[in-house]
Amino acid sequence: MRDVKLINIFEHHIAQKYLNRSGLAHAIAVAYHAFHLGKEHNQDIDIAAKAGLLHDMGHYTWYKNGKWDYDLYKQNDIHPIKGAERAHKLLIRLGENPIKAKTIALAILFHTDSFLPSNDIVRTSLQQIVKWADEKDEEAGGMHHYRTIDYDRAKQSIIRLDELVDAELSNANE
Repeated sequence: MRDVKLINIFEHHIAQKYLNRSGLAHAIAVAYHAFHLGKEHNQDIDIAAKAGLLHDMGHYTWYKNGKWDYDLYKQNDIHPIKGAERAHKLLIRLGENPIKAKTIALAILFHTDSFLPSNDIVRTSLQQIVKWADEKDEEAGGMHHYRTIDYDRAKQSIIRLDELVDAELSNANE
């Protein structure tokens, strides 16, 4: 039994604000990748999917003259820090298990090393899965943040992913 489902997160106005800012299509794709990678590597698929969905909710819009400035973003970005904080607060507010909320927040914090001065992070398996899931959907110059998806299609994709998570958890309990 899950305390919070992906649809509960998706429909929350705070999640909507940040998921749309950083690219809803990308967030959903990463959630699916994280689910499949979690399943493949015997990790908690519920936590993996949630971390995948929320991994970029800390993005700030680095625009210059009305256009995304990728270089400015790369120089000044701390989105994993901000995203981990926002995700944790949202998950606790929604009633997520506090241990799961912390695990998800840490996976978000370590999904990239772009904000760190060195590339020597030792990740847990779950944190590595979220990193790989994000990398699977990346496009040059951050263009993956600009792909669009219709709200109803996005909602149906989230509902389907919830069904996949529930089915896997049910199979594991049998």
